[in-house]
Amino acid sequence: MIDLRSRPVVITGASSGIGAATAVACARAGMPVGLFARREEKLAAVRERIERDGGRAIVVVGDVSDPGANLELIARAEEAFGVLYAAVANAGYGAEVECATMAIEDIRQMFEVNFFGSMFLVQPAVAKFRERGSGHAMMVSSCLSKLGLPRYGAYSASKAMQDHFCRAMRHELRGTGVHVSSVHPVGTKTEFFDEAAKKSKGGKLRLAGSGDRFMQTSETVAGAMVKCLRKPRGEVWPSPLARFGFGLGVMLPGVTDWLLGRRMEKRGGRGNRQ
Repeated sequence: MIDLRSRPVVITGASSGIGAATAVACARAGMPVGLFARREEKLAAVRERIERDGGRAIVVVGDVSDPGANLELIARAEEAFGVLYAAVANAGYGAEVECATMAIEDIRQMFEVNFFGSMFLVQPAVAKFRERGSGHAMMVSSCLSKLGLPRYGAYSASKAMQDHFCRAMRHELRGTGVHVSSVHPVGTKTEFFDEAAKKSKGGKLRLAGSGDRFMQTSETVAGAMVKCLRKPRGEVWPSPLARFGFGLGVMLPGVTDWLLGRRMEKRGGRGNRQ
């Protein structure tokens, strides 16, 4: 078990949802937190919440798709708190759009934020961790990293890239004292679905969501992530049931295709671009 007290962490996408909940959970575990996102007012609210609880936090405003902004986050966190211990790449977004007609520029932009934005943080952080022989890099992927959901092909692929890179780095860095983990939430009660709807045709979602019964809170995901920081492991699945289900989906592709086809028919998605 790793004592997290006084070990600094930086978190992208920390203004709301999983990022904000993780920042609060890390601070409660004694970690000074570098908060990063584009919305300064929301970041300030997260910082105030942390400070009210007796924690320490700084705010850095920027875009994860900017390599320089990620470097600034690391530099300012180390200036404020000392040697960085953990980097959590959480920023990302989705959209419900047919793969065959999604604009290439829109696909490229999603990859810039979801995947390259993660690498812009993790690569320089890991370089520092490697020098010191200690550290933990974490990417917030998705359960959909294991499955290409219809109309979420770009999102699923960007999350799969995070998953694959985390696994590869995990083994490349074995024995160096540097840990690498991927996080695989199911549907989470955040702004994600509202933002995804804005970027989707007609401004609404037809295929996303699994109902409140199967949704998780941001705090549930954050708790699993802090647990992983304390006791590192390769993959973090806040829902054991989802881990089992997606594992079966990979093992039984024919059954998975049949279920996805039924879902498309039920929700009016087959052959319909709207």
